[in-house]
Order: sequence, then C-alpha cells, then structure tokens
Amino acid sequence: MLNYVWFGLIAISFVVGAINGNIEAVTEAAISSAELAVELAIGLIGIMALWLGIMKIAEEAGLINAIARVVRPITLWLFPEVPPDHPAVSAMVLNMSANILGLGNAATPLGLKAMQELQKLNPTEDTATNAMCTFLAINTSSVQLILPATVVALMGVNASQLFIPTILATSCSTIAGIIAVKFLSKLPQFAMAEGKIDKQVIEEDFQELD
Repeated sequence: MLNYVWFGLIAISFVVGAINGNIEAVTEAAISSAELAVELAIGLIGIMALWLGIMKIAEEAGLINAIARVVRPITLWLFPEVPPDHPAVSAMVLNMSANILGLGNAATPLGLKAMQELQKLNPTEDTATNAMCTFLAINTSSVQLILPATVVALMGVNASQLFIPTILATSCSTIAGIIAVKFLSKLPQFAMAEGKIDKQVIEEDFQELD
C-alpha cells in the first residue's frame, strides 16, 4: 500500500512541476533527497551498531535480565503472548526506557530489534500480532520524562517549564494508545485471522498424530 502512496506523491509532484514550469526544481529536489537518504542511512548504521553493541554488553552482564525481572508484571499484562524470558521483552524494555529519557537515537535501533524478535513469534509473516501493535502504540506515544535537546532548542524555552506538561501529555497519549489497542484486539474482525491460524495449526498437529 505504501508503495502506491509514494508512487502517487512522486507522480503528482512531476505533473504539478511540469504544469507550473518547475520540473527542474522537482528533479533537483529528487536528487538532493536521494543524497540525503544515503547520508541518513549511513549515519544510522553507526548509531545502530553503537547501541546494539551496548545492548549486547548489557545482556552478557545480566543487566537486561535484571531490568526485565523488575518490569515483568507490566510486560506480562501488556504482552501476554510473549514469553517473559524472550529477547523481545528485553529489547522492548530498553526501547521504552530510551524513549522515556528522550534518547531517540538509542530508541530506534532497539525498537527495530524488538520488532525483529517479535516477528520470530509471529505465525504469519504479513500480519502484525497483538504484541506488535501494542508495542508500536506504546513506542509511538511513549511517556517522556526528558525532552530531546533539539526540541527544547527549537522551542526556545526552559526545559523545566515543559517537564510537567510533557509528562501529562505523553502519559495521556500512552494510556489512550494502550486502551485503544487492547479494545481493538478484542473485536472479532481483528481476532478472526489469529483464531483461524490457531485452528489450522491444531488441525495439522492432530493429522501428524494420526
């Protein structure tokens, strides 16, 4: 679906540029954006390597398991279908911790790692599980205790003035996201596909036993 959206946006920009006589500007923007995309991708490689390396060190040291044990009651409620000791839990906990502290660069690779681990538990490759949707909702609306320095600099205000409003706003958005995803996951139209998959798996297991 996104491929069609992006193709439509590109086609519209070329048509509008041709009508307005600015087709050269559209071409220059496409080239400069492609160059920026390469620079951004290469820059993210270093950031992801750094934080995934730190995550691996913390995992070997037992820090991740300790954090996971502390927040286990919360993760069991939020992600009941994910085993408590699964690597996805550790990645999700670290991702949410990074978001809380305003470390967006650290949260990105940890979030990608969490999704990769959750995909290993996914019975279907092209359908997101309840755990994936819940994690995405929390990650998108995550509670923030510390705003990123770039946001504070752009707003031009004292960070202390934004502390309480930030906590209130992000807490409300996170609670709303969790309620929405939990409510939607109970609806038949969202649960039917998962139920069919489970039934099919059970039938195949019985056939193997016969």
